[in-house]
Amino acid sequence: MNFPDMTRMGFSNLWRTRLRTSLTILGVVIGIGALTSMVSFGTGMQKNFTDAIKKSDLFTSMNVTPKSISLEEITQGDLSSIGNVLDETPEPLTDSVLNEIRKIPGVIIAFPEETFPARILLEDKENSLSIQPIPVQMGEFYPFNDLLAGSFFKSDTSRSVIITWETLRNLGYIVDYPGNKYVLSREDSLKGVNIVPADSLVGRSITMITATIDRDIVRNPLGILMKPHFDPFTEARMEFIIGGILNRRDEFTMPRFRGGIMIPMETARNVPRLNFSSVWDILNNNRKEGSYSSFYVRVANMEDVSPVRKSIENMGLGVFSITDDLKQMKQVFLIMDSLFGAIGTVALIIAALGIINTMIMSILERTREIGIMKAVGGSENQIKLIFFVEASFIGLIGALFGLILGWFVTRIANMIVNAKLLPLDTPQVDLFYFPIWLILGAIAFSIIVSLAAGLYPAIRAARVDPVKALRHD
Repeated sequence: MNFPDMTRMGFSNLWRTRLRTSLTILGVVIGIGALTSMVSFGTGMQKNFTDAIKKSDLFTSMNVTPKSISLEEITQGDLSSIGNVLDETPEPLTDSVLNEIRKIPGVIIAFPEETFPARILLEDKENSLSIQPIPVQMGEFYPFNDLLAGSFFKSDTSRSVIITWETLRNLGYIVDYPGNKYVLSREDSLKGVNIVPADSLVGRSITMITATIDRDIVRNPLGILMKPHFDPFTEARMEFIIGGILNRRDEFTMPRFRGGIMIPMETARNVPRLNFSSVWDILNNNRKEGSYSSFYVRVANMEDVSPVRKSIENMGLGVFSITDDLKQMKQVFLIMDSLFGAIGTVALIIAALGIINTMIMSILERTREIGIMKAVGGSENQIKLIFFVEASFIGLIGALFGLILGWFVTRIANMIVNAKLLPLDTPQVDLFYFPIWLILGAIAFSIIVSLAAGLYPAIRAARVDPVKALRHD
């Protein structure tokens, strides 16, 4: 008896007991469906997160500060080392330091990370936000090379600015884009919120209102008492053009830039403004004029992060990069996938018990048939193979329909989640992902479990005594 004959015999045996076979396959379908849907949720979350990071510059950029203080030392209470750091006078971040960083091999962009407060006027709408200067070279990289509308400014002295989708929303303009299902509520209408096409805002004039402050007066409050009618604040107005609109951030995007409006670097130098990011900059007497709080440094590839970081640290500066936490993030997702997979595997183990039960019942019903096969020369291995064919067929069919069930369940779950997010003005997300390794792995795992479940029945069938089997009624 050759292999095709044994395969046909295994299929015919399953077909004879269609109802029992169908119920056994149904158990495998549910098990594989539960396993794949749970694992696909974990892989979907990981994919959304890593894609958002890879699409941005978080893996190829770093922040440079005058001096770093270890968060681990703070949490462990190592105050002596912190005291030593505070006693030291950190090297200020100046233009000369910036030029040295730009000369490091692998660095493609380096510029001061600054923001300054301002009010903006767009027609009769007003909003307070942070303005962030960036160089024209950033237009080559995400998210500035993938604008919702318009184009990035052409030079560092341009009067064109880039505005975020969220800033326009705060101004009362919901910018329409493909996939946007935002529906204005009655409250939105009362507030004057409008849904507008993106192109209708590009090219429009926007007024930026900034303020300056007399730092000496703030540091010496007695000066204000001596001049009761003196106002330390003065306002300045400048007109700009909306050159482009930045795409709306999704739920998995980590905002890399803090400004609601991006302005060319050289243009920002001519804007009268409060030259600080927080109140601590006002009170910081050690901060020298012409120095910066931090630098943004971007490298060409992830492989350049470590050598560039080491070179910057050798300059006595502090460096932070999200790649420091990449290993920990991967471990978190691995643990999460393992937990989801373990829960789904429980259902598959229950299905395996059903396979064992089906196979043992098949042995009891076919004892005489097995005896005849052995009497005419069938070997124990051939008997085992017949039962293994039946078990693997159950696993294969169960895996295929289980994948369909898992995919169908995840589509329904994704629709429900997005329906819940719609009233919250949140972008649509796809929480589930079925990579090819998950599909092939589920099929292979189902067949392996089925074969393992059919191992004992196959051995038991192979050990049937042909003499006793022929006498069996």
